[in-house]
Amino acid sequence: MENQDQFDVAVIGGSYAGLSAAMALGRSLRKTLIIDSGMPCNRQTPHSHNFITQDGEPPHRIAQKARAQVLEYPTVTFTEGKVTEVSRENNGFRVALSEGSAYSVRKVLFATGIRDLMPDLSGFEECWGISLIHCPYCHGYEVRHKKTGILANGERAFEFCTFIRNWTDDLTLFTNGEALLSAEQKALLHEMGIPVVEKEITGLTHQQGTLKHIDFTDGSTAELCALYYHAGFEQHCKIPEALGCAMTEQGHIEVDFFGKTSVPGIFAAGDNTTPMRTVSVAVAAGTKAGAFINRELIDEGLKALQDSL
Repeated sequence: MENQDQFDVAVIGGSYAGLSAAMALGRSLRKTLIIDSGMPCNRQTPHSHNFITQDGEPPHRIAQKARAQVLEYPTVTFTEGKVTEVSRENNGFRVALSEGSAYSVRKVLFATGIRDLMPDLSGFEECWGISLIHCPYCHGYEVRHKKTGILANGERAFEFCTFIRNWTDDLTLFTNGEALLSAEQKALLHEMGIPVVEKEITGLTHQQGTLKHIDFTDGSTAELCALYYHAGFEQHCKIPEALGCAMTEQGHIEVDFFGKTSVPGIFAAGDNTTPMRTVSVAVAAGTKAGAFINRELIDEGLKALQDSL
């Protein structure tokens, strides 16, 4: 089923970066299509922080309000769906969705986020974003001075401990096996009052995502209020890489200050481009990308006019 509508821009991903970009484009009178699959990575997170005017608001409410405001602009259209292919078409792109529809667009912005990779331990996915957390700027204040753990090992574990100690003195490092720390690092952690537990972990006991304790293979437990963990990730959408977009060593889409990728006409913004995973950073990135896409469309229109003379 081919859709005959043509758009200036397709924004793939309708969370904070995508909606912010769409607002900039809508206010620039650009015919913009937002395509969203409805699976944001923070869907379990109860509250968002470090975003002035929205501190403490549930993320889904911020997104709902943003979507309602963006769709007030008559040139912006929203559709639910999953994009399966983006291909070159004439001077733009063809964007195909899983249910069979397709759209012709001049520019594409990927605001598709990332997918966190959880270890195969019971309770992890249920606690993620609630009491199993990754960022002290997002969640650290709410668990300040509480009994807190860090699940990590090696150099990253040592650095993480010295960082999180700013929020609580009641801190324990869990290495889930032999600690890969130098003698000097162990001595420094001891001086800071941070115990190192090397027992292997079987899972997390929780109540609706609220952590109660860590469970170990020897049958013992460790009571905790919160546990920090740096999850690995993969791109939620593989299409940018398939199109030839350069990727960073860490696995993010490589973009310039305005969200431009290495592929002409393709932009990216939000968690898929940066390790700074906060709503406020995503919103700012989306605004910049939307504004620059509009500027690029203006410049291309001017060039076409000059070439016709």
